[in-house]
Amino acid sequence: MSDQDNPRRVVIVGGGFAGLFAARALRRAAVQVTLIDRAEHHLFQPLLYQCATGILSEGKIAAPLRAILSKNQNVAFALAEVTGIDAGRRQVQAMRPGGQTTEFDYDYLIVAAGVEQSYFGHDEYARYAPGMKTIEDALVIRRRVFGAFEMAESATDMAERRRWLTFALVGAGPTGVELAGQIREVATKTLRAEYRQIKSEDARVLLFDGGAAPLAPFGPKLSAKASRTLDRLGVEQHMHSIVTQIDGTGLSVRAEDGSQTRYDAGTILWTAGIAAPSVATAVAQATGAKQDRAGRIEVGTDLSIPGHPEIMITGDVMSLNKLPGVAEVAMQTGLYAGRRIRHEVAGRAAAKPFRYYDLGSAAYLSRGRAVVSVGRLQFGGFPGWVVWLFIHIGFMTGYRNRFGALLSWWFAFTRDLRRERTFTTKQVGIMSDVYEDLPPASPGTGSV
Repeated sequence: MSDQDNPRRVVIVGGGFAGLFAARALRRAAVQVTLIDRAEHHLFQPLLYQCATGILSEGKIAAPLRAILSKNQNVAFALAEVTGIDAGRRQVQAMRPGGQTTEFDYDYLIVAAGVEQSYFGHDEYARYAPGMKTIEDALVIRRRVFGAFEMAESATDMAERRRWLTFALVGAGPTGVELAGQIREVATKTLRAEYRQIKSEDARVLLFDGGAAPLAPFGPKLSAKASRTLDRLGVEQHMHSIVTQIDGTGLSVRAEDGSQTRYDAGTILWTAGIAAPSVATAVAQATGAKQDRAGRIEVGTDLSIPGHPEIMITGDVMSLNKLPGVAEVAMQTGLYAGRRIRHEVAGRAAAKPFRYYDLGSAAYLSRGRAVVSVGRLQFGGFPGWVVWLFIHIGFMTGYRNRFGALLSWWFAFTRDLRRERTFTTKQVGIMSDVYEDLPPASPGTGSV
């Protein structure tokens, strides 16, 4: 039988940048691809903070995976959560919404599962300090940020009002810095004329990090520029600070000299640390692969697990040469994995070792200010902001999302309008996660 009659089966775990680019690379290959993700959409994570602070709707930073892949006739999408693999039988084990289990056979497996928020062994902090990795996280943060101003407006006790007007962010990487700047802009620009009992511009934004400066990976020059911009915005920076406790009313922090300080805060957000998802551990246990301290899977220069050339690890869940967990790495590793399979199926020579091309990094600080690092070229201010705009528009999926983002930015940057501020005060639905078992229906009723 020919390859057309019995095509190789490729399973891709994850519909982020790495998984999507791998699927696109296999579009015309003689393979049958199944892309599995626990969410039905591809998410543009770098702009989650703008969803959380009311600039962009969730629809502008996400696109349905079925729509994206509709023209890829050899790609099927499955909504499921991968729970493990059987490397000997070459099967992926997964759970569908509602709790039903299923299996997917593969000849090639591409793991592009991304990473999760890490609380450095203190998972109890998650209840009080949400991270920001998913749309659900962004909507929770939106509710807490804009809800905090509402709580402050209705508070009659001045200490309670000050607590609600205090926002604490843990982690001074790109996400923490961008989110801190946006909360100050919300307070000083968007909401400045909307309240009667409070002055929204009195809101305090505290930024904590164990390192010496914000945006440290960008280098000392851009880090210092970011620090000065945050100072002008009114963000209070607390470097060399380690969070030791978080509860419903605030957090405790240990300074470099060992002293402990308590900060009352109505809203605490966690933007520090990453960890590989549970599927990475399942893959490592099934294959004997090594994992780094964050749980990411160590791979060879062809992105495969030693002893398992049919399994490739891509994107943030991959550990190779200390590559950063950024979108460019995910895109390039996804493309490489897809092309490598396409070459092997076509009987061509083995693909060359993976080589990463650094396209640079950019972080948004405030309106008209951003920092950009491309090789030895480093700059910020308004030129950096313009470059940031072009980079993010170029990486977004779909013309509709690009046009919608540009329109929303126009209103936000020129008229201080943030139209995506709606948040719910009640839980929607009958369960917290669709992968939990469905609750039993009452007699004579159905469930949706």
